[in-house]
Amino acid sequence: MAEAEDGVAWVVKYLADGRPLLVRATTSPALYVSKTGERFTASGLTKMANRYVRAADLGKNASCHAFRHSMATAMLENGADIRFIQEMLGHAKLTSTQVYTRVSISPS
Repeated sequence: MAEAEDGVAWVVKYLADGRPLLVRATTSPALYVSKTGERFTASGLTKMANRYVRAADLGKNASCHAFRHSMATAMLENGADIRFIQEMLGHAKLTSTQVYTRVSISPS
């Protein structure tokens, strides 16, 4: 559980030291904001992810949807409750989450 504590410590540090420098005149309710102090957009995040993927020379493109899908699948494969994932993803129906994660079960 040390990783979770480390994660919380970094969020607290960001809220105290980083976010106030970004938010300036606006008061966005978003936790993480862009360099202009506004909520990130899906297209802006996709562009940012693509820059990092290209810099890593992976030979692929990135998208917010791909990261969201990968994160949800990894959480489910590592024991996260599917209802928690459903809530986190904002799905009204559990069937949407089940289709979204498409976890492959490998033989043991």
